[in-house]
Amino acid sequence: MNIDADTYLSMILHREAVDTSIFSPLWNVRATVFPLLNQWANGNLLGVRPSGSFSKGTANASGTDIDLFISLSDQTHETLKQVYECLFVFLKQQGYAPRRQNVSINIRVNNFDVDLVPAKQQNYLTNDHSLYVRRKDTWKKTNIDKHIAYVTMAGRQQEIRIIKLWRNQKGLDFPSFYIELAVIKALQFEFLMPLSHRVVKCLEYFRDSLSTAQIVDPANTNNIISDDLTAAEKQAISKAAATSLQGFWGSFVR
Repeated sequence: MNIDADTYLSMILHREAVDTSIFSPLWNVRATVFPLLNQWANGNLLGVRPSGSFSKGTANASGTDIDLFISLSDQTHETLKQVYECLFVFLKQQGYAPRRQNVSINIRVNNFDVDLVPAKQQNYLTNDHSLYVRRKDTWKKTNIDKHIAYVTMAGRQQEIRIIKLWRNQKGLDFPSFYIELAVIKALQFEFLMPLSHRVVKCLEYFRDSLSTAQIVDPANTNNIISDDLTAAEKQAISKAAATSLQGFWGSFVR
């Protein structure tokens, strides 16, 4: 049976739909790790809540991590690096096999990949947080509420989900938040085109502009998201986009 590109992409989005109800496995994951994180934080835990793709509507059922943001009091005495490393050691002591990532620590919980993002609230009057950036051994300011609002209001969830599947299936190093912001930028002037045309616009943007485009954190203009990848990593994405533009939809994403 021959189907058009938009129907094909819509079928994939339907297949990859994620349960965001109160029955979602996410809440069982949070319930599992919360008591442990509360013990580890030693009275400094303000909350553990979903962040990332689940909260923004950009998650896919396959290949998606669950992001849990760990908010610690500004009275936490340890440095951000100490917080990160202490959490890593604690998780190992609890029988997990933690894996260091750039700003998060990955563990498996109930057969799900879970990215734990520890951060310290900057002060009690704001939801701005500071978190450790391992690749550069530094820190940055973030605000997940602003991130969620920015991506949600942009209304590009379908295109972002398709591009994330493409990223996973092509094995590209392309952080999810970077994808979200890049897709929004690529489509800033596109409103009435069908889904397949919008996806093509994203690929053309990756091919032609990703290597030089500056992508800025909407919650902190000093945080340049595009600096998270090297020139070689960006070039790999651009080349993959160019190749996909020359192929068929079935080879682009499945």
